[in-house]
Amino acid sequence: MSATTQSSEHPTPDDSIYLDHNATTPVRPEVADVVRESSLRYAANPASQHSAGRLARRALEDARQKVGELLGARMSGMDADRVIFTSGGTEAANLAVFGLTAVARRTGKRNHFVTTGIEHPCVLEAADQLREAEVEHLSANVDGIVEAASVRRALRPETAAVSVMLANNETGVVQPIAAMASLCADQGIAMHCDAAQAIGKLPVSFADLGLSAMSLAAHKFYGPLGIGALVLRHGVALEPALFGGHQQAGLRPGTETVALAVGLCQALALSLDELAGESIRLAKLRDQLEQALTNAMPNTIVIGANAVRLPNTSNIAFVGLNRQALLMALDQAGIACSSGSACASGSSEPSPALLAMGLKKELLESSIRFSLGRSTTTAEVDEACRRILSVCQRLR
Repeated sequence: MSATTQSSEHPTPDDSIYLDHNATTPVRPEVADVVRESSLRYAANPASQHSAGRLARRALEDARQKVGELLGARMSGMDADRVIFTSGGTEAANLAVFGLTAVARRTGKRNHFVTTGIEHPCVLEAADQLREAEVEHLSANVDGIVEAASVRRALRPETAAVSVMLANNETGVVQPIAAMASLCADQGIAMHCDAAQAIGKLPVSFADLGLSAMSLAAHKFYGPLGIGALVLRHGVALEPALFGGHQQAGLRPGTETVALAVGLCQALALSLDELAGESIRLAKLRDQLEQALTNAMPNTIVIGANAVRLPNTSNIAFVGLNRQALLMALDQAGIACSSGSACASGSSEPSPALLAMGLKKELLESSIRFSLGRSTTTAEVDEACRRILSVCQRLR
């Protein structure tokens, strides 16, 4: 996707600029090739005992082993952690929320679940379904940070589990997860972290964070759609959400898709190989975007600007403009961006994450998320700023 200097108000698709990588990243060609090759090579069911099945099983387990190692999990010895493949980040997070809470309620009669108002819908809506549990939503400060002290205050003997995301999908703000996990561990409480937006953009070590469970999705780091994973610490009990097979120790039954697991592994390895240099490059482009827009329009505000953020994410409030009207106008101008989580797209309600930060109404009603990626260039950012400023001027 290349930038253009054309002045057309309705560019052709070839002129479009994709700034919505937090919603999904385009699969890398080399990863797509690996998925295709694996689909052809490992055609047998990995649970079958014949040689073709054993070949598929080896490929699957090799991918599982490497994914765990790349994510900093302990993958050898009697106390090895586990990597459970799922259909995506939503299923992985749901498995953690329901599975951890169910075990705690069954074994310790705990019925208190702690999460935050800034979570992705895959956690917030799952928590809403914990019918017999008391769910407590912690707020963030105006910078988008949920302070570890608020988790400490929320914990009590009946707390079943805690779930807090590593980096927010809308603001990019990074949360103090290691400190929160330490507080939970001290009281024997399981903690899950939705790390979908952080993996591939920040260094992430499951062991260093001290988590009980961590969920991720391949399509957030240029991998295939339809595959995610839940990393589970050794000894952490989990109740399954699905039934009907013995696969993955019965925690997530169903025939595993070997090709997608191999694709996830390949995408993760490539993203981590490029992580250091790409993070610096994207942060510079993000700052370039923000500086150009705020310098030209003083009434724009970068949400979460005072916090540590993902290098690629910028949430900007165009005060005085309606976010839905602006989003549609930007789409017509060839800018692909978002007004919030893709999983909540179409909603005219203010972002729950921004509401949890206690932001003023004028910010809630005018915020747009831009998320950059591997394909984003300096020229594209320059052209995107030109189009954004043109659209804002016209709408005002």
